[in-house]
Amino acid sequence: MYLFKRSNDLKKHLDLVRKSNKSIGFVPTMGALHSGHLSLIQAAKKENDVVICSIFVNPTQFNDPKDFEKYPITIEEDIKKLNDASTDILFLPSVEEMYPEGLSTNETYDFGELETILEGKFRPGHFQGVGRIVHKLLDIVQPHKLFMGQKDLQQCLIIRKLLIITNSPVELVVCPTMREPSGLAMSSRNERLSPAARKKAVAIYQELEKIQQEFSKGLYFLEAAREAADNLKKQGFEPEYVDVLILDSGDLRHISEPPGNNTVVVAVAAWLDGIRLIDNMILQGAL
Repeated sequence: MYLFKRSNDLKKHLDLVRKSNKSIGFVPTMGALHSGHLSLIQAAKKENDVVICSIFVNPTQFNDPKDFEKYPITIEEDIKKLNDASTDILFLPSVEEMYPEGLSTNETYDFGELETILEGKFRPGHFQGVGRIVHKLLDIVQPHKLFMGQKDLQQCLIIRKLLIITNSPVELVVCPTMREPSGLAMSSRNERLSPAARKKAVAIYQELEKIQQEFSKGLYFLEAAREAADNLKKQGFEPEYVDVLILDSGDLRHISEPPGNNTVVVAVAAWLDGIRLIDNMILQGAL
């Protein structure tokens, strides 16, 4: 596996790859890699000749500085995992490499309603930071396909909009959420949970399944979402949202009428022992 820390060196290498008419798949990460990340690597390997993974903990997408400081850093273990997964290239830049102009900027992206609900509502500025770093990474890597996981549902939709805004030819591939045997969505943040909290965190997935069952029966799934929030509270969680929404023209909207044939998703964010956990499930349709 090649390892690059400077964008210019990586660009030169990728220019040679493109001259050989090889396709490039890209998996951007913030490290602390788990099987969910590695499933994205495998998906990229199936569809591309060369796979590049980036590891960069992006400071501009953390609206809480303490969250940034606590984000797990496991570079040595990450490199081993990527090697074992036969990743072709790792891009491991510094903050100075990615933000030579500094962290403050007046540049913004119009992500529309996606910034007003769910993560956009509870993490103001988060998606602007996501858009900024992914835009930079895509300019450097110029992949044919970009691979992301459904667990970060809203982030996937934000990047889909970014590709339209920047008139990018890159194809976004959204891969299914990888789960632990218990059903808990795999996440780097899980590593910060105590064994007892990790066991309790499975309740999020269990509540999602209940909502899915109500939806499939045509029953009161909106009421089921409200009950899910109450159930999580009773179990010691601090829910920020448990919402059922439709995907309409690239935006998520709260359901105010029967969803028809629209894609329907349920999304959850809840705090447990000071750790913020997110998950979602597609109830109908596809992203």
